[in-house]
Amino acid sequence: MYVVLWDTHERFVTKEFGAGFGMGAYHGRGGWRGRMIRRWYTRDRRPVTLPFAYMAAIFRQLGHTVEYAVDDLPANADVYVFHPALGTIDQEIAAMRQLRARHPRAHILVTGVVAYAMPQAFAEANVTVVRGEPEQLLWKLDEVLAAGPGIVNVGSVKDLDALPCPDWSPFAPRNFRMNYDFTRFPTALVQSSRGCAFSCNYCPYILVENKVRFREPAAVLEEIQYGRQVHGFRSFKFRDPLFGANRRRLPELIEHLGRLDRKVQFSIETRIDLMPRETLAALRDVGLTSITVGIETPAEDTLRNYRRRPIADDQQAEFIAACRELGIRTAAGFMIGFPEDTPESILAVLRYAKQLNPTYANFNIVTPYPGTEFYTLISGDVGPTGAGGVPWSHYDMYTPVLQYQHLTHEQVHDLHAKCFTSYYTRWPYLFANAHLLWPMLRRLGLGPKRQTASPTPAPAADAPPARRAA
Repeated sequence: MYVVLWDTHERFVTKEFGAGFGMGAYHGRGGWRGRMIRRWYTRDRRPVTLPFAYMAAIFRQLGHTVEYAVDDLPANADVYVFHPALGTIDQEIAAMRQLRARHPRAHILVTGVVAYAMPQAFAEANVTVVRGEPEQLLWKLDEVLAAGPGIVNVGSVKDLDALPCPDWSPFAPRNFRMNYDFTRFPTALVQSSRGCAFSCNYCPYILVENKVRFREPAAVLEEIQYGRQVHGFRSFKFRDPLFGANRRRLPELIEHLGRLDRKVQFSIETRIDLMPRETLAALRDVGLTSITVGIETPAEDTLRNYRRRPIADDQQAEFIAACRELGIRTAAGFMIGFPEDTPESILAVLRYAKQLNPTYANFNIVTPYPGTEFYTLISGDVGPTGAGGVPWSHYDMYTPVLQYQHLTHEQVHDLHAKCFTSYYTRWPYLFANAHLLWPMLRRLGLGPKRQTASPTPAPAADAPPARRAA
């Protein structure tokens, strides 16, 4: 069969982020400073979503021809696969309808977390919604094609190591680069685990499964080696929602990464209380360059209200400082625009971000994702059919979509712009992070001296995570 993986580059949406719901780019409000920050955000050529690379490998393993199409509709394919983001769902449904009119006999499959969370959105497009992990097509493609239009539940992959190595060849992988994480390119995406065991009620990572599934470290290393040899990748962004969640596997993964004949750069996303200094140093020594963590807000009551387990302020400050000294970039996520927020509470987030001073501070506007408990709680105030009629295209993490108790959308927009422009245009920010933003300064002897790793590469398996005092 001839299979087309359909995509769009409109609206600067990165489908991989937002747990698959997609993430846009900062809009650039705030005068020349805001425009400068937007340019910074849109300079990368980020990899296509990881499920596309897995599906390319799966279809080819099954003997089919695969093509990647961007904002185009190739004629006469047997199967068209859409993997929508929330911010582009209107464009993708329009393309599905156009395809159905042109090629009534073609199979049109819709995969991903958007399809899982809101399958009813595709009811009138006359397509097959693959509800579950798209990699299940390796075993269930015939069943899905035989089902025809409607919803087909396929479940989750039981053994992640049974999947083939992702095939990036249809996507021009040598152009992939993520400047905020790395200095070596091209960049690939990789996973050592899937899922999250925490219960933050606004988080879409726990939609499909509220637990973590792990890959064997040897299989992860094999995939990295394959990506290096076949596609020339020099950096890898781990897409684990909770990297290092299994403390028994982490030392083995560190050991495997240390065996590479040529060191690669890699970045991770995790919780601060999973990364003590000795683990950071051990990861740095085998290639870690950047860590993404969720700080969210310094307001404990807000975190607890949304079932986010807080981390002590001093632990967060120590973590950012340790990463800075070790030469590891930090990308800290902050959230503004909760329904009860005020100008004062949002400015408190900005002050706290400045106090921590991470390499990158990403201020996200609270976005309720369909299927989450948070969305259900406030569903009468959001969405295309909610009060205010907010279209899905606004669900990009940088546009207000809620109805606020004390703020208007315009006020949230302005405060959001202030967070970005005020944070990044400060001398203390540049002084603290210049050696991370421009690594050549470190080679010239500027910035903190390089720290060496502890002989112990990871915490004890039974070490409890640190908690904030009640």
